[in-house]
Amino acid sequence: MKAFDLYAERYDRWYELPFGSSAFRLELECLRRLRRGGLSLEVGVGSGRFASALGIEYGVDTSKELLKLAVRRGVRVFLARAESLPFKEKAFEQVFMIVSVCFFQDPTKAFEEAYRVLNEKGSLVLGLVLAESPWAVFYKRKAEEGHPLYSLANFYSLYEIQRMLRASGFEQGRILSTLFDPPQDKEPIKSTRIEEGFSPEGGFFCIEGLRA
Repeated sequence: MKAFDLYAERYDRWYELPFGSSAFRLELECLRRLRRGGLSLEVGVGSGRFASALGIEYGVDTSKELLKLAVRRGVRVFLARAESLPFKEKAFEQVFMIVSVCFFQDPTKAFEEAYRVLNEKGSLVLGLVLAESPWAVFYKRKAEEGHPLYSLANFYSLYEIQRMLRASGFEQGRILSTLFDPPQDKEPIKSTRIEEGFSPEGGFFCIEGLRA
């Protein structure tokens, strides 16, 4: 997306602001609980902050400018769409999609591609904001106010994500919920609680898809 090329530096600096840095640490801890060993890929790798911190070796994205930042963080990158991954079948142990599903043109096709490149015991890990969350309402309001990136986002419900995972061949594994502070984007996050299962009052969810 051209918007991510235009705002690449701004997008990346967000993770260094008081709210962004605290949200990143909390989301990272949530994702670590689903991290396995083995060769891994992040689809929608962005500037590579999550990939670098999680030890994810490969990343794809549609933004050349964000990929330049990911390279600096040691990620091996490819310019590619989630719906058409440039890898052979069963190449990876894990595929991650972190705050990126909402920007995909066709999430079901993206999940199908993840299934294709995962080995038999591999897993897909989603990190995302679900439509039921008060945080989705908060971000939708920002979109209505003209935010250049949130205005491109589509937030899906848990049911919609589960349906797309099943249609792509995945069985749902664990779900973790976190980010229980009231929605805002200025102050550091206070609650560091991470719960097993789906809690709609949360703001960030980690969902595991297991290759059926």
